[in-house]
Amino acid sequence: MQPTFDHFKQLFKRCGLDLSPSQYELFWLFHRELSEKGREMDLTRIRRFEDLVIKHYVDCALVPNFVQLASPVLDIGTGAGFPGIPIKILQPHLEMILAEGRAYRVLFLEHVCRVLALKDVRVYPHKISSVFPEAVNTVITRAFEAIPETLRRVGGFLKEGGKVVLMKGPACNDEIKAAAQEFSLEYQLIDDIAYTIPSTRYRRRLIVFKRTKELMAFLSGGKKDSKVIQAKGAIMRSMRVKEISSPANETFKTFIKILSGKGIKKNKTALISGPKQIDDILKDYPDKCLGWLISSKAEDLPENLPGHITIYRLHPELFQQLDMFGTKAPLLQARIEPFERWMDEQPWPEGCTLFLPCQDPENVGAIIRSAAAFGVTRVVVLKEAANPFLPKSTRVAGSTLFRIPILEGPSIHELQSKRVSLIGLSPEGQDVAGFQFPGTFGLIPGLEGQGLPETLRKGTILSIPTSEKVESLNTAAATAIVLYAWKRQTV
Repeated sequence: MQPTFDHFKQLFKRCGLDLSPSQYELFWLFHRELSEKGREMDLTRIRRFEDLVIKHYVDCALVPNFVQLASPVLDIGTGAGFPGIPIKILQPHLEMILAEGRAYRVLFLEHVCRVLALKDVRVYPHKISSVFPEAVNTVITRAFEAIPETLRRVGGFLKEGGKVVLMKGPACNDEIKAAAQEFSLEYQLIDDIAYTIPSTRYRRRLIVFKRTKELMAFLSGGKKDSKVIQAKGAIMRSMRVKEISSPANETFKTFIKILSGKGIKKNKTALISGPKQIDDILKDYPDKCLGWLISSKAEDLPENLPGHITIYRLHPELFQQLDMFGTKAPLLQARIEPFERWMDEQPWPEGCTLFLPCQDPENVGAIIRSAAAFGVTRVVVLKEAANPFLPKSTRVAGSTLFRIPILEGPSIHELQSKRVSLIGLSPEGQDVAGFQFPGTFGLIPGLEGQGLPETLRKGTILSIPTSEKVESLNTAAATAIVLYAWKRQTV
């Protein structure tokens, strides 16, 4: 049965929300736009009508019942407009900034704000790093990232006394504990509200941190004599330097987790080693840099790091567990944006799209480095591939991981295109030297040891002839040669 406006209103009332007629109308209009474009634009994975109303609209609309928000409010990672648009409908006096980095969602946000005729709402079409062009009084996020990451992210633009409002599930005690431990001088936990959405089984928690006003005032003003300046320096140093001496430390546990692909994907950060690689990232992508890890035996602390980077000084045995290559040099914790999903239906950019199935992280890093060097348009990481931000990969690829768009793709066994040519690499293919590359194409190295699946052997296959003494080249070397051959044709 087609959902009705009356049913829509009854769901709100059942959950304890009795809105004005105009507010119901705006929510219904928002719902119709989201329903119409949601599947087409991948705006939400919730499809069932009641779930959509309760888990999206009602869940967000309950927030003003628990916490007072002050303008401007920055909704980080708003997606399709949650929680920013529902809160704006209920509290139209608020100045709302909807931050979203994905272009197709930005288009939807701009469209729906026009349709709803919302005033004092801006769409910020970028991902929020530690740098934002204005100061805000409130930051709100909904199931965005771990609490410490958000507090670290917003420290440069949240006003003194400003609030960070985090919409979380019930199991966030470890995040709160880690945040309280790491940011005891910068933030104060002022609310931890556990509740259930009325008439449902859905449990929620609303966590609110406040930027410490007294400390900020002390650091920004006061006397200028040498003792006061020294005291301020000591406090700011203690704010930046976090001592980690126990393997039970929550931050250390996170560092251990992000040595694996699963941990990198969940925590959206990675550890990078190698002085040259780190220097390049610090220079060209400072907004990606979150933490600087050193052993407590290190005599000197860096003084010229960007102000938003936290310094972690670890017990030597703990640092050794993270220093996988035994360099004893500092490690960099970098922020990793989730990969957008590759879809054949979307427009293909001109040039080479490189599909990457390799399971060896060193091969992954080497191929991405070659892709950036030869001007590949984008890299699509297939399901079989190792995470590009694993330590062995980052040590080879370095800053090129941030210099080329990386997308997430299907399994190599499911890969196909109805729009452009897919070109595979295999020892039994035709010699690349005589091949004329099309203007737009996909390039697919085979899996290590397995090569290309049968589904991809029916199309164009290229090879690099070698001596009879060598059966085939390493997949990273073969890919680099083919990319060089393609690049020569485009020059």
